[in-house]
Amino acid sequence: MAVRGIATFALVMTILGTLRSRPDAVPAAVALVISAGYWFTASTSFANPAVTLGRSFTDTFSGIAPANAPGFIAAQVAGALAAWLMAHFVFGWRASYRDDASYSGQL
Repeated sequence: MAVRGIATFALVMTILGTLRSRPDAVPAAVALVISAGYWFTASTSFANPAVTLGRSFTDTFSGIAPANAPGFIAAQVAGALAAWLMAHFVFGWRASYRDDASYSGQL
């Protein structure tokens, strides 16, 4: 399950870091980190809880057992929270009082 958290951590950090430095490059950066996830995770980069939920409804080779979905999703949430905390310290990422995402520094 830890690999799912690491994959989610990598995805969220990639998004936040790319937003910080080159917002126009986010789509390419996300595509690259998902492609890399296929190589470093046995589960073909379960970094997105929506994908995990969708794959739990299929019994094909790409599906997962519905009983395993909660563990996958818990690992993904933990990875996302860890990335958010790391981004706060590394990039100065924070949520403003208006509940929209913002940067503490200038772009």
